[in-house]
Amino acid sequence: MNYFDGKYTLILESALETLDGLIITDIAGKIVFLNKKYAEIMNVSQEAVIGKQVRDVIPQTRMDIVAKTGVAEIGSVHLINGNIPVVCNRIPINHNGQPVGVVAITTFRKLDEVNGLLEEIDRLKFELKHVKAELGKLRGAKYSLEQIIGDSAKMKQVKSLLQKVAPSTLTILISGETGTGKELISHALHQLSPRRHKPFIRINCAAIPRELLEAELFGYEEGAFTGAKKSGKPGKFELANGGTLLLDEINELPLYLQSKLLRVIQEKEIERLGGVKTIELDIRLICTTNQNMQDLVRKGEFRQDLYYRINVVEINSPPLRERAEEIESLIEHFIEKVNQNHGLNISGIQSGVLQLFRKYNWPGNIRELEHVIERAAVIAGAGDLGIEHFDYLMPRMIETVSDDSGDSVGQSLEVAKELAEKQAIVKALLRSNGNKTLAAEELNIHRTVLHQKIKKYGIMI
Repeated sequence: MNYFDGKYTLILESALETLDGLIITDIAGKIVFLNKKYAEIMNVSQEAVIGKQVRDVIPQTRMDIVAKTGVAEIGSVHLINGNIPVVCNRIPINHNGQPVGVVAITTFRKLDEVNGLLEEIDRLKFELKHVKAELGKLRGAKYSLEQIIGDSAKMKQVKSLLQKVAPSTLTILISGETGTGKELISHALHQLSPRRHKPFIRINCAAIPRELLEAELFGYEEGAFTGAKKSGKPGKFELANGGTLLLDEINELPLYLQSKLLRVIQEKEIERLGGVKTIELDIRLICTTNQNMQDLVRKGEFRQDLYYRINVVEINSPPLRERAEEIESLIEHFIEKVNQNHGLNISGIQSGVLQLFRKYNWPGNIRELEHVIERAAVIAGAGDLGIEHFDYLMPRMIETVSDDSGDSVGQSLEVAKELAEKQAIVKALLRSNGNKTLAAEELNIHRTVLHQKIKKYGIMI
């Protein structure tokens, strides 16, 4: 028995030495065995490293991590001594169900192949990145959930509902006033859905002449009508097949097309104008409206059966006046955007203007706010945006605040009046080229009063 023990021990030790690289640690990460080939490649002696912490000898090792997790790592590629690529398998060692150590087996053979593999991986990563970028352009969805700014209670509800329904194939109706971000929500719906890598096709039902809208939606065959292309043309439904179709401002869809759309939704198929071939459809339909659809149904301007078909789930995008607490964060976003797009250096907005913005009713909603900030920023060029940069908007704002009701009316109206007064002083000083006497005469106030107000408002001319 002793003979066989010695014989098999010799065979085992010889076998371990034939491996390209082998190292064994105990559960605490101390080296208990290192074969000669690994010692040579590491430029250390076997005897010197026994008992040392493996990370002190091989700084980039993950053997201690495998010891903690108990999870094997197979086919890991890393560099030894910073420049020698190896393929390594790290495997936990168990005895009677308890972890006792880790063995790492590496290969140094065919190093050119390993280098080639690394280069191939890098090339594939680059190509994948490029393909994803091109695919993003083709599918047409520009915005994601992260780009929907707003953390008010109403916007949190919108985002929560959006995330719940996005993975489904349900038809979605996005309602809201003009400029509230309905199209942004539709983009995010597509991006969150399983169809994110498929086409995202949009058509504005109000922007296309009614006599052309049917051909745009359904496509046409050669000779379908005067002026039709010889090769025909696919419609938006065909282009969106497999992906998502957005019908923007569906409330503008003519009644005769509403009945045809209803049939498409029910049958999931279309025919081109002048065609006889049936085209089966697999699309996710999203519709937007800036009108009260139930009112349109009552007036007979929109089919009730179609309304029920498109309104499986309704997402309402709230107006800006109902989320005034988000105005400051929206302004910060638009300032950052305009600085980047126009090479400006706008640092912020004055508190008095911001207070007035919170009381204004914003009939154009977020789109109006963005345009207002962009115009003012281009005029200012740098620094804080003040009352003088919103001169065209102030009369409307003051009127809105004056007609407002509530405990803060007096305070808001006073702010508006002060802003208007500052604006008038700035304009008078500009027209007089900084001559305070002439400016005071134009404003019909004493020069001393003008000095006081210039100091009060911090006007620098």
